[in-house]
Amino acid sequence: MQSKAQTVAEYLTELPEERKNAFNQLRNAILDNLPKGFEECMTYGMVGYVVPHSIYPNGYHCDPKLPLGFAAIASQKNFVALYHMGMYTDPKILNWFVEEFPKHSKYKLDMGKSCIRFKKWDAIPFDLIAELMQKISVEDCINNYESGLKKLKST
Repeated sequence: MQSKAQTVAEYLTELPEERKNAFNQLRNAILDNLPKGFEECMTYGMVGYVVPHSIYPNGYHCDPKLPLGFAAIASQKNFVALYHMGMYTDPKILNWFVEEFPKHSKYKLDMGKSCIRFKKWDAIPFDLIAELMQKISVEDCINNYESGLKKLKST
């Protein structure tokens, strides 16, 4: 479900009432722990955290007008989602998160390549998400992205 909201504030007003508190707590955990240089914006109909063009002018290779994405949160039909490219591009971070998750939640980890799905709003491990956000700097994000691009171009 992509929102048509143009601003983060507009997106937040659209949230279902039963999700607002948990979503705002998740957003605050991200914002309070987001490394310097990343910016919050709307991207792909979600609340996104990106490397702005002022830091990485090339933008996202598929659409250079877009900034380089790092993470996003969204209220989907049946869950709240956190998308984190660091887990997709860095196996050490993925392995760390998978190992840590059971220590912070009594529920099974529901995860795709870069997407973590939370179906129980009261069970989002905000402290773990806060720690996850601190694991990748803007420089790491750019380096991981460019390494991945080189691999794509060489295949």
